Amino acid sequence: MPAVEQYARAHLVTDSSEGHRAVPVVLRYDPEADPHAVRIDLPDAPHRVFARQLLERGLRAPATSGGVHVWPCGRVQTVVEFHEGDGVTVVQFDASALIRFLRRTRTTATPVTR
Repeated sequence: MPAVEQYARAHLVTDSSEGHRAVPVVLRYDPEADPHAVRIDLPDAPHRVFARQLLERGLRAPATSGGVHVWPCGRVQTVVEFHEGDGVTVVQFDASALIRFLRRTRTTATPVTR
């Protein structure tokens, strides 16, 4: 199955004077590497991998798994927050970009056999 890669624009939220800074982000899903995970690549930072289901749940209601928190912010935004040893990274997305990405992952997802 082919990997899904989508480029998006997000806002990196910081407590510095910059406040919100627009950044290019790469959303990636590779069902051969891990059919249950998605990856977010931020500029100048290691990529983050977490459960695809967490991203799906977080679009509708606050969801947490380990150090990753996802929640809707208003009607059109979604926040993804990464808690790591050296601090917190907060990324705000247009929910429509995440919805579009997740739809694409469903078309390439490996079917579950029982």
